[in-house]
Amino acid sequence: MHFTAFKGLFFTILISFLAGIASASEVTISSNNPALQASNIQIEKPYVTVKNIETRLIITILSEDKNEFNGTILTISAVDSIFTQVIEKGTTTISFVPKEKTEFYYQAEAKTYIQTINPVPLWMSILPPLIAILIALIFKEVFTALFLGIFSGTFLINFFYGDNFFLAIIHGIQRIVDTYILQSLNDNGHLSIIIFSMLIGAMVNLITRNGGMNGVVKYLSRFANTPRSGQFVTWLLGILIFFDDYANTLVVGNTMRPVTDKLQISREKLSYIVDSTAAPMASIAFVTTWIGAELSYIQDGINVIGLNETPYNVFINSLQFAFYPILALLFILILIWRNKDFGPMSVAEIKARNKGLDTSKDEETSFSNKLNDLETESGIKAKAYNALIPVLVVVLGTIAGLVVTGLENTSWNADTSFARNLSDIIGSSDSYRALLWSSMAGVLTAVILTVGGRILPMKKTIDSLINGFRTMLTAILILIMAWSIALITQHLHTAEFISHAIVNINLPPQFVPALTFILAALVAFSTGTSWGTMAILYPLILPASWIITQQAGMDYDTSLQIFYNVVSTVLAGAVLGDHCSPISDTTILSSLASSCNHIDHVKSQLPYAITVGAVAVFVGIIPSAFGIPSWILFIFALIILFVIVEIFGKKNLKAVSLSDK
Repeated sequence: MHFTAFKGLFFTILISFLAGIASASEVTISSNNPALQASNIQIEKPYVTVKNIETRLIITILSEDKNEFNGTILTISAVDSIFTQVIEKGTTTISFVPKEKTEFYYQAEAKTYIQTINPVPLWMSILPPLIAILIALIFKEVFTALFLGIFSGTFLINFFYGDNFFLAIIHGIQRIVDTYILQSLNDNGHLSIIIFSMLIGAMVNLITRNGGMNGVVKYLSRFANTPRSGQFVTWLLGILIFFDDYANTLVVGNTMRPVTDKLQISREKLSYIVDSTAAPMASIAFVTTWIGAELSYIQDGINVIGLNETPYNVFINSLQFAFYPILALLFILILIWRNKDFGPMSVAEIKARNKGLDTSKDEETSFSNKLNDLETESGIKAKAYNALIPVLVVVLGTIAGLVVTGLENTSWNADTSFARNLSDIIGSSDSYRALLWSSMAGVLTAVILTVGGRILPMKKTIDSLINGFRTMLTAILILIMAWSIALITQHLHTAEFISHAIVNINLPPQFVPALTFILAALVAFSTGTSWGTMAILYPLILPASWIITQQAGMDYDTSLQIFYNVVSTVLAGAVLGDHCSPISDTTILSSLASSCNHIDHVKSQLPYAITVGAVAVFVGIIPSAFGIPSWILFIFALIILFVIVEIFGKKNLKAVSLSDK
């Protein structure tokens, strides 16, 4: 059955390929300089071209005396346009929008030289992420899914670049490694996340071996001694570590996992709480690593429109419409309070309560290798401070690092409030450097406590750190592949395809925020990045939303409320799409930190994210665009979410206490 389905998909794609290369139009290159011959000219086409997306053609003069052709006017005649460019010192770049297969040719003596550009149809840009997502959900194996997603993109690119079918397969496999994985690693932000994850893994490994984690479990058992209180403490930690989603995910997940394991809380529930507190908090808090990017995009939109508003004021006013992030945080509390779950999460929770957690397959089914199998060295007394101090160093060190790096780019303004100054500084900070500094400080602190306290000798301490690095290898490979497929979607302009397909729908202004929310969720789901979604959609949506309200004859204040709503829904939709996407880096990190099977995490979180997203749209975003006060809508939305939990939720019957252990 699966073979038949994939065979049908294969032939569908093959027919599309053949249709895509069927048409061609000739384009002539000429010049006003008779000395410019075929032997003097070289045309370099781009590696990736997509229909209806602007691309560049590089024309280089190969003559030794390049000044001979300075001032030469080069003319390219296409079917519907003419490009004219003056050559300066040998190299000319011409921008154009390919609408079909195009042949650039120039003649010299008896020879004709041809360069063909065959753009990839824009609709095919959705195939790589779609294939990766479907394979992951169907076969529950993320490595194969991501590999096939990347390969489908490299195959498409090489096939339309000019390779035949079999060469496109060979070159497609080569480009996975030498282009996309390499470029994904050649990024300071990505390398910072890899190093940060490795250092956190090393620290967690060491504080487990030295008895610190066992001490934390005993300490937290005073406050988290039942499944309900254990989940609440996890949620509260997620709220408190609000300044960065990566730090939030890794610190909270790794710290609380031993506690939730003993309380027989499923890994799926732990990873859900971790994931659904990290990005929502980081996206709406005033002092976070997100705020700089958010204010930058808002400022760009304001500049295009010409609004007399500050970006910070726009951000503050947009929070009243941040329905999805706020409702996602409160929905967790409803589930904890009522001790109910529904869908795959209910199955996982009931199984965990009644049968306990089976950690024997951790190495096979999760991104954590043997982290949970580590036992404290025999004869070592469990002391919580051996774990708490390194974790606090990471948390407080990150905040300090954000302030230090922020002050390098901005200064304290005595004329503004403390909160505004702090937000500006954090917004201007280098979060990656801060995370690297703090994680390194955490590791060194753990080493000092372990060796200085004579808990473990230096050799065992270093062995623990190295083993901690190893535990993160699987997760790092997944992240690299996720970044690679994100790069594929960027080159193929997947976001533009989704954006243009939806933005062209003619809707009343009041429905623009809801449409924006859905669009942002689809882009984030397909690309696996909320930051990338913001970067793509804010420049497109903010000016468009203002123009739509003005064309509809709305007054300034009403238009501004719609604008605030759109600013919020881009961000909120991006977070929702991230929560639902199996190729999202934050979703992967949540699975990693919780030692939860990645696909199980996605499947169990998906119904909750969609439920909250649907309520946010129909109860919050749309009514608020018609002028209903947000505080009323929040109350109504919470009532509806409560009713949903009461109707569809199942009690997690067995109550477990650490005092029973």
